[in-house]
Amino acid sequence: MTEPMTLADVGRREQAKADRRQKIVRAARDLIRETGDTNLSMRMIAQRAEVSVATPYNLFGSKRAVVMAVLEDERDFLHRFNSLKVDNAIDRLFEAHALGAGYFIQDPDFYRPLWKALLDTNGEDNTGLATPERQEQTRAAWRWLLTCAQDEGLLDPGMPVEILERTLSHLGNGVMLSWAMGTLPTEHLLPSASLGYALILSSAATPAGRPLLDRQVSKHRLALAADAG
Repeated sequence: MTEPMTLADVGRREQAKADRRQKIVRAARDLIRETGDTNLSMRMIAQRAEVSVATPYNLFGSKRAVVMAVLEDERDFLHRFNSLKVDNAIDRLFEAHALGAGYFIQDPDFYRPLWKALLDTNGEDNTGLATPERQEQTRAAWRWLLTCAQDEGLLDPGMPVEILERTLSHLGNGVMLSWAMGTLPTEHLLPSASLGYALILSSAATPAGRPLLDRQVSKHRLALAADAG
């Protein structure tokens, strides 16, 4: 007769599962950094993680899920965002963008292939890694930042945040695509996107918000001009 499982047994089983997940994520991360490619086979990942080929499928379900776990595992964005010290919602928006871009700038060889996969829509389901759920999470975060700027009287409340967010998203994706494909130098990544954001948001600025956005325009124009010189 089989002995019933105790809470301790369940805890050990869940910990073992978590350990295997971490081994798989670390293995995939190392392989992406070494090969510069996210198109890894589950067999390669399993061999590097020293688990059975079935284990990544059992724990993640698909190769895309493994790569997404790698992307999320690399980031402590929320903790760092909550620690930002800013005086207003405009600066918070640009600091949040700089915080996110900082990961790519610090480790471009790792993040470029991930972003190629994020922006690639030629996969089996035509979504790449940019799933609708992931896209909506990102869009919601930006809409919140823009709404905060409106609430503080820095952006015109008559301008729909959905239009602003969508316009910023199109510009940001274009900048990221140029960087991922190697046509935009890493040192231009942050100032290029930030200058574009500032110019777009300036069209919706209130008198109180305009000096803050003018400062962002000047800052990032100077950064690009210094690099060009």
